[in-house]
Amino acid sequence: MKLIRTLAATAFAAAFASPALAAGEAKNVIFFLGDGMGPTTVTAARIYKYGESGKLNMEALTRTARIRTASLDAQTTDSAPSMAAYMTGVKMNNEVLSMSSNTKAYDATAKPYVSGADTTCPANNGTPATTLLELAKAAGKGVGAVTTTRITHATPAATFSHICHRDGENDIAAQVVPGSARFNAALGSGVDVLLGGGRRHFLPSGVAGSKRTDAVDLTALLTNAGYTYVTTGTALRNVNVATTNKLVGLFNADHLNYELDRVKGAIDEPSLADMTETAVKLLQKNSKGYFLMVEGGRIDHALHGTNAKRALEDAIAFDEAIKRALSLVDLKDTLVVVTADHDHTMTFNGYPHRGNPILGKVTDIKQTRVQGKPVLANAADSKPYTTLVFGNGGGPRKASRDDLTTVDTAADDYLQDVGVVLGTPGSETHGGGDVMLLSGGAGNAGFKGTLDNTKVFGVVRTALGL
Repeated sequence: MKLIRTLAATAFAAAFASPALAAGEAKNVIFFLGDGMGPTTVTAARIYKYGESGKLNMEALTRTARIRTASLDAQTTDSAPSMAAYMTGVKMNNEVLSMSSNTKAYDATAKPYVSGADTTCPANNGTPATTLLELAKAAGKGVGAVTTTRITHATPAATFSHICHRDGENDIAAQVVPGSARFNAALGSGVDVLLGGGRRHFLPSGVAGSKRTDAVDLTALLTNAGYTYVTTGTALRNVNVATTNKLVGLFNADHLNYELDRVKGAIDEPSLADMTETAVKLLQKNSKGYFLMVEGGRIDHALHGTNAKRALEDAIAFDEAIKRALSLVDLKDTLVVVTADHDHTMTFNGYPHRGNPILGKVTDIKQTRVQGKPVLANAADSKPYTTLVFGNGGGPRKASRDDLTTVDTAADDYLQDVGVVLGTPGSETHGGGDVMLLSGGAGNAGFKGTLDNTKVFGVVRTALGL
């Protein structure tokens, strides 16, 4: 009996043991980050686009894990330390980008960081933490970062810069430009592909739209360093990848437009899928392989604004970028990772009928249909409510909730109801819940179970053999 118990215990342990990781199994890595894309956003996006029985392109990646996201000093992380945890394996404080754990957000012994200031980190306030992009560059691989936000925003910045406060975007811009006094030497000859927004942090002061406080023209330094520089979607489409070795695209002074507005307004900005395709094709020319980070960054911004429709449209655009990438790579030598840096407070509630629009009002499954249409469910105030709502968000609080009976809750600018009013538009907070990770291809065996976000770094690094 004792032998049987021992054998059973051994078999149980073997079944749940972590798979052996083969170092260097992946020649290439594409790391997709849906900013703020928590489980509810993924589910809602699926129903929005494909219905309850449909499937997102990202869901073709069959190895999954659950990721814990808390930062060093907060239950609910912001994007800087969460993305930096993926990129460096180091747990750090909110607002800190790719620095050691002892780094304070700016300098707690002095004054708090002033948003938009150019002040660099004070001496003796932490040290840089090496990123996956830097490791890949040192190994001779091609490297790139693609985003729908400013290139200097937290998620892309975590791949190539080191700073004690994410708002130091002028400094972040200077760190990625060869020839700049603040250039990050760990980037060698520089990041091979940079595509996104944020032109305002690269233009010299005095130029319309610039946010810099010095006269340095970082775009000129980029062209001097051999980069092809483009500013429109049309120009990106006209880039000859075969003859282009280094590419930077800054398609907006600020963030790129939301996908909904880009399409409806026929704005000359590239889609995330188009940027991803260009980046992959350029990086594939490197015989040693590549590391590429792709961010769907404006999912997060729409959620902060409690505008579910724009969040879902951007989530679908992100999913289309994954589809495009999967059509271009061979998973035998390429690791594809899709995850989020944190959750949000959006929730999916009520008991609406199957087929009910995800942006619509909750229907009552206990009621018979009237003239072929489901009856709306009412809250305690005898007014209907939407399937998607937020735990908190902008205000001000109204004396009573709006009657949504005749309101088009699927309209572009409709803002969902919030539980706790925080008082200002765009003030909805991140959520502290775990997020999903989906992966496919070479070296993905370590992605299983529940992992802290810092552990993702090790799995990717091992897959690349770095």
